[in-house]
Amino acid sequence: MDQPRLTRRGLLAGGAATAAGALAACASAQTGAKAAYAGPPASGGSAPPTGWAAEPFHGPHQAGIATTPQSHAVFVGLDLLPDADRDAVVRLMQLLTDDARRLTEGRAALADTEPELATLPARLTVTFGFGPDLFRAAEVADRCPKSVAPLPRFGIDRLDKRWTGTDLLLQICADDAVTLAHALRMLVKDARSFARVRWIQRGFRRGPQTQAPGTTQRNLMGQLDGTVNPRPGTPDFDRAVWVDDGPKWLRGGTTLVLRRIRMDLETWDAADRTAKEFSVGRRLDTGAPLTGRNERDAPDFGMVTAAGFPVIAEQAHIRRAHVADPGMRIFRRVYNYDEGVTYEGRPDTGLLFASYQADIARQFLPVQRRLAEADLLNEWTTPIGSAVYAVPPGCGPDGWIGETLLS
Repeated sequence: MDQPRLTRRGLLAGGAATAAGALAACASAQTGAKAAYAGPPASGGSAPPTGWAAEPFHGPHQAGIATTPQSHAVFVGLDLLPDADRDAVVRLMQLLTDDARRLTEGRAALADTEPELATLPARLTVTFGFGPDLFRAAEVADRCPKSVAPLPRFGIDRLDKRWTGTDLLLQICADDAVTLAHALRMLVKDARSFARVRWIQRGFRRGPQTQAPGTTQRNLMGQLDGTVNPRPGTPDFDRAVWVDDGPKWLRGGTTLVLRRIRMDLETWDAADRTAKEFSVGRRLDTGAPLTGRNERDAPDFGMVTAAGFPVIAEQAHIRRAHVADPGMRIFRRVYNYDEGVTYEGRPDTGLLFASYQADIARQFLPVQRRLAEADLLNEWTTPIGSAVYAVPPGCGPDGWIGETLLS
């Protein structure tokens, strides 16, 4: 007898009883596949250990924020279809949560015809963010945090509309590109009855298997990027990132600013090393401030040269970005992007600057204003994309992301 076929939209649109029956039928149909691909081999397996590593999906916070960054990331911006209402958003988030829960555990999504591709989770995480217009579509506009709104237009911005804010964001990260590609396809396929993809932004960085844990990343300009990041698991990180005094539904969540920053590597290459380090305020080789010897030495902004000029210039990047209170800093989870070369043979490269913070207005905007006003690095960098999202808290085994807002 043929096994019954099910659709993911039907699964969640048909009510609890129908869902329970469909789940049971699908579990039975997939028993053979799951038996063949259920976890690492006891011995003699050829897959690298990192391929079997899984990040917990459930918890008070969504994974993919405090998680040690993975090698590959894809940010997916989706807009709800015009007829999407609150019920549609609920079904969409239940559906995508179920997909993410399974895939991050190394299990195939329901109705996945290639379950073998889901076997190695490779530390896969899926993180969801809600844009301002999703709150209006879901008829909860009054529950959108005030700071989750399009950023002011800064003088350095040259924003391309295709990289601006969307209703829903999926941040998908993994240490394996095949795992990432499969998760992206499953999630987008299941979302398309409710939303359309506006943009996809792909990023990469050196993975944890390449460098020692805790090593600061380099961006494509050769700079160490993220030296003064709050450290996950510390009180300063918790205060800087997690919402604990905002809207009740968002407590345990955070906010995200995603900026696409193009780098002009051709003119950067033309600058000598002294000019580059003067602009940043750090040595390129060690990342040490110009007033110190080691990467994590505190910059001495009062130190002057024999001629009386500041060693770290007033317009140097690290001075303009400096925040004295660790609990008021932003948490940078950045990825490089490289789209090859233009028709003129120039590199199309830059940074996907993902900034997590408890409050955008209180933490992100003051820093961005100072950078836009007088940061020497503006000579070589141009923001071409900008989007903001509220990132709901995590969920338990029986819950779904967004439940605190929409249930």
